[in-house]
Amino acid sequence: MSATVRDATLPGDPPGGRKAVVVWSIGVAVYFVAVIFRTSLGVAGLDAADRFHVGASALSTFSILQLLVYAGMQIPVGLLVDRLGTKKVLSIGALLFTVGQLGFAFSPTYGAALASRALLGCGDAMTFISVLRLGTRWFPARRGPMVAQLAGLVGMAGNLVSTLVLARLLHGIGWTPAFAGSALAGAVVLVLTLLFLKDHPEGMEPEPSPHRGAAYVRGQIAAAWREPGTRLGLWVHFTTQFPAMVFLLLWGLPFLVEAQGLSRATAGELLTLVVLSNMVIGLVYGQIVARHHAARLPLALGTVGATALLWAATLAYPGRHAPMWLLLVLCAVLGACGPASMLGFDFARPANPPERQGTASGITNMGGFIASMTTLFAIGVLLDATGDDYTVAFSSVFVLQALGVSQILRLRGRAARRERERLISSRIETVHVPA
Repeated sequence: MSATVRDATLPGDPPGGRKAVVVWSIGVAVYFVAVIFRTSLGVAGLDAADRFHVGASALSTFSILQLLVYAGMQIPVGLLVDRLGTKKVLSIGALLFTVGQLGFAFSPTYGAALASRALLGCGDAMTFISVLRLGTRWFPARRGPMVAQLAGLVGMAGNLVSTLVLARLLHGIGWTPAFAGSALAGAVVLVLTLLFLKDHPEGMEPEPSPHRGAAYVRGQIAAAWREPGTRLGLWVHFTTQFPAMVFLLLWGLPFLVEAQGLSRATAGELLTLVVLSNMVIGLVYGQIVARHHAARLPLALGTVGATALLWAATLAYPGRHAPMWLLLVLCAVLGACGPASMLGFDFARPANPPERQGTASGITNMGGFIASMTTLFAIGVLLDATGDDYTVAFSSVFVLQALGVSQILRLRGRAARRERERLISSRIETVHVPA
């Protein structure tokens, strides 16, 4: 019996259905807006450098600080979601990232802008883990991989709004009106969450778990971390997500314009290609993993290999600029990074019971953002140190990929054995459940 079939027969599985789609869509809408705000700097990087009179290292600090806050918040957010529920955490998150985006619009100085991005990162950090938990509470377990990929797809649609809509507003009506106007979307999703979002279907409230302060927190974190699947999920997320995030969040536009000699319009189209590729590949990966659970690791490692190969070909190209066909292929392959990172949750999810899902997802979600933060910093420092040598700066990608792959290969055997043990145990329990 496959894992998918076994999941379909688990007692207490949520029913799914139309109401589940409606409630989940509200949560995903919050995540959609959060991604718009998160990636808004990716199309405004050069404008921010001019507005605040900063260089590459200081510019990268915007995104580094935002991701530092995001990554640091993941375990606390996971614990909060497990304890307080999705609605409360999503509401707080929407409030914080809306205030952060509004503050960024009116920031007169570099310091004030940094504070606003930190606040935005704090609110953003509360969204994705909440949406993942919402999916597990409202949809059957067999739908887990597809629901997670769809959430990621909606997030990339938010990135698409940044590259297509916000970029045009920025250059059409200016910095303050563009960012302040976009903040209205945050207010809308906050109201929707407060009025209509529910944590779980009626009659399927989770059993209350004892909360014993610091001891409970330490126990939740330790129990999730002890599972090899959680750690494998973290390293899969670490290794796969960051090349595309670094490219979209900050350094893609400068690389294409300053290193490859493209116009801003053409560079924006290539960033859009990354997003569109992500959306298509996300649907494909979700369908594959839902049908063939064993495909998770080959898909993740294949994505890492393809990304490394295309980056190496682009950076090592002997001409002054890489040809357009190579840049197109690079951007299309970068689109696989987001869907591949979602596979990390497919290792952590079956390794942990429902009452620990938020904590385990938080640990997993830290991976890619720690890698992205490290690479953003490394590229900024190397650009300043080498006089804007993008070949040297972007070579830092390979170092983190090598580290991540070594950890994936180290953990894969233990995680697979533990998952098989849980599968056998679940089959036995299911057989003995009374009709």
